[in-house]
Amino acid sequence: MFTVTLLTSPTNRNLEMALVENLRNAWGGGDAVWLAIDEAAEFAIPQRPDNQWDVWNDLQVAGVDLIVQPTENRCKKMLLADMDSTMIEQECIDELAAEAGVGPRVADITARAMNGELDFNEALTERVGLLKGLSESVIDKVLEDRITLMPGGRALLSTMKANGAYAALVSGGFTAFTARIATELGFDENRANTLLVADGQLTGAPGLPILGKAAKVTALEEITAKLGIFEEDVLAVGDGANDLGMLGRAGTGVALHAKPSVQKECDVRVNHGDLTALLYLQGYARDQFS
Repeated sequence: MFTVTLLTSPTNRNLEMALVENLRNAWGGGDAVWLAIDEAAEFAIPQRPDNQWDVWNDLQVAGVDLIVQPTENRCKKMLLADMDSTMIEQECIDELAAEAGVGPRVADITARAMNGELDFNEALTERVGLLKGLSESVIDKVLEDRITLMPGGRALLSTMKANGAYAALVSGGFTAFTARIATELGFDENRANTLLVADGQLTGAPGLPILGKAAKVTALEEITAKLGIFEEDVLAVGDGANDLGMLGRAGTGVALHAKPSVQKECDVRVNHGDLTALLYLQGYARDQFS
């Protein structure tokens, strides 16, 4: 059995009943259930439809996300989340670079690395090198003035944790940012890279080893083993090429507003919804959010 979830932006709320019913009828689905009126609905189908991706393309034009996934075990016991452009709306290194006067150069490298065009470790080393001499105090300034949370993050964390889930923030960014974001949102742990500092200034080098694609998979393996759960019990979310390893291994890997190369590799893609989409995918209705 499979569950079909249709959802749209919580600010636009343009999911029409006729669209849901027409698709349900075309795919021979069960009764449609509204998880949030005009925003998210689901219904069950006996098998994955052959035209899933043709319908997905049509619905993307209409501003609607379509996800088809196995019904069994879709409510997860663990959240494994990327930070930059996932739990926050920015790339923290790009914001530091803007303060250092090298914003466009670093942002270009970041975009190419996240799309899988550059080696992540080399790209991180190059970008951190461009921050050499930046005052350590700028980190707090960026956190206060430039970093904003991705909509829906608080509801995602509080609801999953209220239902017994464990939450881990695993980022290719930096601990100076993940520590703050993890505390603010309620993550149980966080892992990220470190920025080396001497005499109150960034040295231009990251701490080693660099946490990249392989390290995120390692985190998935280590944390599930610690908790005594399976990788199938994990909901992972990210947007960049360095997230593909964990997205592929997790029971549900969500490409959230992801780069094109990442979307091609993921069956669960959320382009219009916010982080509350990850609750709808697990079958939570909006009135069940914590």
